[in-house]
Amino acid sequence: MKRVYLFIGWGIVILGLVHMLATLRFFASLTGAALWFFSGGIAMSLTGALNLLNHRYGLLAPGLRRVCIGTNIVITAFGIVAGMVNKASLGEFAIVLGLCVSATAISMSRRALLSTVVRG
Repeated sequence: MKRVYLFIGWGIVILGLVHMLATLRFFASLTGAALWFFSGGIAMSLTGALNLLNHRYGLLAPGLRRVCIGTNIVITAFGIVAGMVNKASLGEFAIVLGLCVSATAISMSRRALLSTVVRG
């Protein structure tokens, strides 16, 4: 389970980076809409980074774990709404929600973190 969580965390980071790079393709100039689109990628990458931190330190830092769970829930809900508003394809929904829902479920599992406790 710990490898799956690690894979999901990095998957979210990479998805965020792809989203940021896609800004260059979808917007010809720097506009407010382009900045908002880019900021979505930043939010995704930071969510992935938070999951990677939770993967490593979640049992030692309960506050980190709670913030990670809350962030995953909010990003998942936002992904659902954004996908509906922007009429995302089934493939886009599957990738984004697959990663976000999985991260949410695994971040709630103490068992997924047991084998990642830092040993001094």
